[in-house]
Amino acid sequence: MPNRLLFLDCDATLSAIEGIDELARRRGPSVLAEVAAMTQAAMDGRIPVEQVFGRRLEIIQPTAADAAAIGTMYIANVEPDAKAAIAFARDAGWTPVILSAGYTQSIEPLAAYLGIDRIEAVTLRFNAAGAYAGFDRDFATTRSGGKPVRVAALKREFNSIRTIMVGDGVSDLETKPVVDLFVGFGRYVERARVRDESEKFIRSFLELRPLLA
Repeated sequence: MPNRLLFLDCDATLSAIEGIDELARRRGPSVLAEVAAMTQAAMDGRIPVEQVFGRRLEIIQPTAADAAAIGTMYIANVEPDAKAAIAFARDAGWTPVILSAGYTQSIEPLAAYLGIDRIEAVTLRFNAAGAYAGFDRDFATTRSGGKPVRVAALKREFNSIRTIMVGDGVSDLETKPVVDLFVGFGRYVERARVRDESEKFIRSFLELRPLLA
């Protein structure tokens, strides 16, 4: 059956925090400063995400417990209008999908809270003791241009008739050629390029509802 897909970024969109930076914060201020600088450069489009993706995790060495803690933080810092807007979208015939370069284990609690069944994110790997053992290097969002690849695949999978992407970063903006509407989000971080190149730019999920008609 034809479907309508609503793609939603996670970090600094569905939730106020950047999960990778919060993982770094747990390792102290010097690690946070180093990792946050990499994150900012990648999200602004100054360096490709693949240049920093694995390096940040190697520096942090996140544990399974760390990943779970970020999941709790996502919910504590959820965008206040997101849950109602997503319920509205589902009632209007949209299938919400979280499309993120964040980590599946951390995003799962937020997705459950918001009532989102489909998560497209990067799976972390841990050993039996819960220590960091790598990540799914093959997943598309670990590199530049990865989000459009996943959007195209999901459009085919769902036989979609309309697609919208909502996000704050340049990696989200990359989906603009393959979605029907790209919506920039600036509640937590307003990136000039995203703001200027978005077809619509919003600062609250309340503003999303009229775009779902």
